[in-house]
Amino acid sequence: MRPVDGVDLVSIRIDEKLAGLTPNDPEYSCIFRVHNQLRKTNEKAYEPQLLAIGPYHRGKDDLRLMEDHKLRYLQLILQRGNESSVERYIKAMRELEGRAREFYVEPISLTIDEFVEMLLLDGCFIIELFRKFAVIDLRDEFDPIFRVGWILCTLKRDLLLLENQLPFFILTKLFEMTMVPNLHKDIIEPALHFFTSLPSLEYSYESGDVSLIRNNKHLVGLIHKLIRPIGNVVLNKKDWKSIRGATELEEAGVKFKKVEGVNLFDIKFNNGVLKIPLLRIEDRSESLFRNLIAFEQYNRSYHLQYVTDYVSFMGHLINSPKDVELLRRRGIIVNQLGDDEAVSTMFNKIGDCVVVYDLCYAEILSNLDKHCRRRQNVWMAKLKHNYFNSPWALISFLAAAVLLLLALTQTIFSILAYFCSQKVTSS
Repeated sequence: MRPVDGVDLVSIRIDEKLAGLTPNDPEYSCIFRVHNQLRKTNEKAYEPQLLAIGPYHRGKDDLRLMEDHKLRYLQLILQRGNESSVERYIKAMRELEGRAREFYVEPISLTIDEFVEMLLLDGCFIIELFRKFAVIDLRDEFDPIFRVGWILCTLKRDLLLLENQLPFFILTKLFEMTMVPNLHKDIIEPALHFFTSLPSLEYSYESGDVSLIRNNKHLVGLIHKLIRPIGNVVLNKKDWKSIRGATELEEAGVKFKKVEGVNLFDIKFNNGVLKIPLLRIEDRSESLFRNLIAFEQYNRSYHLQYVTDYVSFMGHLINSPKDVELLRRRGIIVNQLGDDEAVSTMFNKIGDCVVVYDLCYAEILSNLDKHCRRRQNVWMAKLKHNYFNSPWALISFLAAAVLLLLALTQTIFSILAYFCSQKVTSS
């Protein structure tokens, strides 16, 4: 553009854009849209199937079914508190609207009124869902969410999508405003009760641990903190090499052992034995892993990327359905998908476009590589691969060994007979 009256219009336009920038406060900005490179590997894993929470998926046609349920749950909260209006809740949400909006990294086009309404409906729905799940007496016998099993499972999945979050302080505020006498005094316990027995990531929780899991940004962050490894995570910055799959490792003399009652990430390798905690794989597992990994990819703390490290390590072990079959036979993987190839494909693709900074399993990978390079282990691996990879090959090997043994025995007897005849002749 040319200057008008001595004023450069391009300068004016850029100045206006600069003035309109919102401050990028890392303390608040924590609810992201998953970037396209990561999303394209499996877009459905990041999309809600039934429930839209927050602004990113709000208003989608295929998610409108739950909007009426949000209103019903809000009505139940009002009735329980003998209230006829949402006025005091709206007032509270208006006071928190500005701070809540800053939690979303992407620009939000909703007006203040629309955003406040969303905070109230979505927040009250989540709180009432947690309470009903924890206390059976609060459930309506005709509530389809608790009458139809797949709905509840889908809601658990949708509430742990990175793009499908409300700021945790909003949930806390609404929980306190809707307190039920003689029930939970803190949202943490019913929230964790709702997510008990998560596929792939099982955990235990005691009320004394509340102090360890406060100051959360959202529900994904809560679960990520809860499943953290026990003790300090040791990162290894040295270069680490790829290893063979589980099948080849076993051929090279590595023994696989299932470990129960420990944290999922507590993998150890000692004296040729690789100890791996039990892993359950079912329909929601990939979505859960992918969203926890996405959360870690946007996290500034490298030492908190233990899910990324774990999936990367398992991806090294699982190169084919045979590797899944081996781990399943050893009891390490419980495959509820019913298809070993599906599990193999999941681990082969889940690491695409994921950045691994400092792998906490690098030393284990290095030790496995050293184990496989030892000469005797290489010989054993070749022997198993060449002769023991099928029943007929094994039979052929055993037959050849028997023939060799018989030939050796015949030779020994021939030599002994020769010496005996020489001794008789000389006498």
